Amino acid sequence: MQLTGAVAIVTGAGAGIGAAIARALVDAGADVVLADLDVAAVTALADSINADSINADRPGRARACGGDVSDETVIAELIRVADTEFGPVDLYVANAGTTAGLGLDSDEAAWTTATQVNLMAHVRAARALVPGWVARGRGYFLSTASAAGLLTQIGSVTYSVTKHAAVGFAEWLAVTYGDDGIAVSCLCPMGVNTELLNSGFAGARDGASLAASAVTQAGEVLEPAQVAELVIEAIGDERFLVLPHPQVLDMYRRKGSDYDRWIAGMRRYQRTLRHGHG
Repeated sequence: MQLTGAVAIVTGAGAGIGAAIARALVDAGADVVLADLDVAAVTALADSINADSINADRPGRARACGGDVSDETVIAELIRVADTEFGPVDLYVANAGTTAGLGLDSDEAAWTTATQVNLMAHVRAARALVPGWVARGRGYFLSTASAAGLLTQIGSVTYSVTKHAAVGFAEWLAVTYGDDGIAVSCLCPMGVNTELLNSGFAGARDGASLAASAVTQAGEVLEPAQVAELVIEAIGDERFLVLPHPQVLDMYRRKGSDYDRWIAGMRRYQRTLRHGHG
């Protein structure tokens, strides 16, 4: 996919991976609508990106929008704004995520939030965009899932299950619409230095520190800009699986080759983490 002149929407763009991807897309020449619940953060980012683009004489531009991107009316508004300001959407980056819920005692509200943000936001965006992409013969959907969607998330059942679902949905899109010119990528990082990790899993909730440690002790914690650089490369290659931590692929292969052994290994890892937490 050629990003120069492309029109993109990035959700969860107020900070972290979403903000880094949005900036990288504009740097590559795309026009981007940035969406986030935090209107002030996403507006400030759009202003910064636009100022940088002018100073560097780059063609890409940014436009901020606030709202809950699991709401189909908000998604429709993002698409309308993109179309009005820049043109038809070429790329949708479903990046917004939540760590709502943790253990088996997670209540219905936590499950609803996790499912709506981590999965149904992707489904509703694809429902709104894919028919038009098929008619045009091209389009790109990038799903930010997680290594938890390929492996699991020790300490959080809601995150693990909904990220597995996000991976499954991305796979289905790629299989079903690949012959219609629709490209799909699925981003599955481990630890990234974001608020979702630092204040989400690593918050004061019972069990949250276990979930955070399971991520931070499994491998290097990357910066969002490092992840965004790999995302841009993957879009250029139209590569499905984007793994900022390459060891995730080895873990996934071990899981598939001997599920029982993998589960036993994860249980040992969990015991080690629990021992470290007293």
